[in-house]
Amino acid sequence: MGDFVMDIQALRNRARAEIDKGPVTEAYGADLPRVIEVCNEALATEIVCVLRYKRHYYTAKGIHAEPVAAEFAEHAADEQRHADLLAARIAQLGGDPDFDPARLSSRAHTEYDASTNLIDMIKEDLVAERVAIASYTEIAQWLGDGDPTTRRLFEQLLADEEDHADDLANLLTRLPAETGAQPPA
Repeated sequence: MGDFVMDIQALRNRARAEIDKGPVTEAYGADLPRVIEVCNEALATEIVCVLRYKRHYYTAKGIHAEPVAAEFAEHAADEQRHADLLAARIAQLGGDPDFDPARLSSRAHTEYDASTNLIDMIKEDLVAERVAIASYTEIAQWLGDGDPTTRRLFEQLLADEEDHADDLANLLTRLPAETGAQPPA
């Protein structure tokens, strides 16, 4: 590795000339339109997750519903925070966060679920978390060094989704024994 040399005046001139681009500079190394599109897909994913968790929170019933519903509420709040972070990043990159309800489910990586059985709710939420984990891992790897800020955002989301999956997996191992149901296959 050689000496690090930077033309500060050229950087200043370029920053002034491209002021309308906000934080996106010549050093940005990713496909900006595609990054915005992928972030909008993740935004849709998070919104669908919020809606699924909220549905499960309000419809959870049974003797074990209270602690499980509390977990659903916590996860819904986390997913809403994720959606807000993604929307802010999309806007920061010069894109438009897409909240159009007509397109949410078609863009989301996860699915909405209307299960009424507590165990089924947990399973569907765990499946969705696993989809998000796989998806966000691929996105972070794809972004690489081209957009380190967005990559770090996805790594942060990924850590939260892994925590959610762990919570749900733990619930599944405890509930069947308590309810007399068979453990998941």
